Amino acid sequence: MVPNYAFYPHSRAATNSTSSTSTATACIPERLLRNNKRPLESAASPLSLPLSEKKPVVPRAAATTVSAAMKADESTPLLSPNDELSKGPPAAGFARALSTGSSRHAKPSRLPQAIAHRGYKVAFPENTMAAFRSAVEIGAHAIESDLHLSKEGVVVLSHDPTLKRCFGIDAKVADYDWDYLSTLRTLRKPNLPMPRLIDLLEYLAQPQQEHVWLLLDVKRDDDASELLTRLAETIASVPARIPWNTRIILGCWNANYVRLSKKLLPEFPLAFIGWSLAYATALSHVPNMNFNLLLHSLTGPFGARFLRHARKINRLVFGWTVNEERWMEWSIQHELDGVITDDPKLFLEVCDRWRKDPDGAAAAMGSKTTLPCRVRQFAEAVVMFIILNTLIITLRTVSAFKRGSPTTQVRRGLAGQDQGFQGPVY
Repeated sequence: MVPNYAFYPHSRAATNSTSSTSTATACIPERLLRNNKRPLESAASPLSLPLSEKKPVVPRAAATTVSAAMKADESTPLLSPNDELSKGPPAAGFARALSTGSSRHAKPSRLPQAIAHRGYKVAFPENTMAAFRSAVEIGAHAIESDLHLSKEGVVVLSHDPTLKRCFGIDAKVADYDWDYLSTLRTLRKPNLPMPRLIDLLEYLAQPQQEHVWLLLDVKRDDDASELLTRLAETIASVPARIPWNTRIILGCWNANYVRLSKKLLPEFPLAFIGWSLAYATALSHVPNMNFNLLLHSLTGPFGARFLRHARKINRLVFGWTVNEERWMEWSIQHELDGVITDDPKLFLEVCDRWRKDPDGAAAAMGSKTTLPCRVRQFAEAVVMFIILNTLIITLRTVSAFKRGSPTTQVRRGLAGQDQGFQGPVY
């Protein structure tokens, strides 16, 4: 299955082809183009950037509820007009939801893009080249993957910081160099090796794959500045006809990573990854900041409010991880920009039904479950909403006493006062 370019707002086929190795390196700051003592996984102009470390400042204790935090965050300016970050990362129009190409139906007028979570995960071991290739072959619009560093600084694709779950080795990825990691094979059959980021980029740089974009999850287990510097090096080492900054979105888990990404890879679009709507709302003051959120955090009234806010300021919203048809349908109905799923083929089939006949597809989806089943599904959604929000409120209250409100945390992170903080935000 080949993606139908008629439903792309900006077809890759129409992109101007002015490229060479300089196209890739143009996305990297000049001050990074200097010699580096560590080896890179392929020949390139290595980069380095020493960053001074600052001690984190202990925040004033403050507790907040979800609604109060979001209300305060929406009205509190976090960036001064002269702040370098006030310029924001570039926009990511290539990742926007696709038009249905029909004006017969008022809703949905757009369909979310299919983002293959760690590749075609239901069919192949996650984060392997076979999973990535298969996702492209079935028509996924994008690939999502996770970044870690090997012992000598090679950027590898692994969700976990350890090798236990996927490879059966009770050790950290960072404990071994690439020569050893390349010999490992997944426990899940077919037994496949761990790839490097450069392997995926070289595959996506081929003309047949130029329509596919990449959503990278910058994990928090390695030193942030080193991981982002190695990421910049790796991207610069792979020539591409279409500039990588129009095909890659960097996913950041907190404001400190947003700050460093903006500093080290300023030409690349960014997305906040998480489940805290209050923190996401506080970050929305960063121009062009997009959002990659746990789907169930979007399904309640606070989620509806956040989606309205995101649309109003023209930001992208992706949802993860969406594997059930009913939540795929929900994502379509609420016009998310992207659905991150282990089964992109199933999601594309659901989208195809909606694209051909939104009204008929909605009726068919509603009629294929009995009333008791629909009641049960509704009850499950309510219970999930209550559990999730109770957990978030509890964690946020504890976090507020330790580190301040979401607004305070974002302000500190963007100001570089939280360089030592690697954890999630609530």
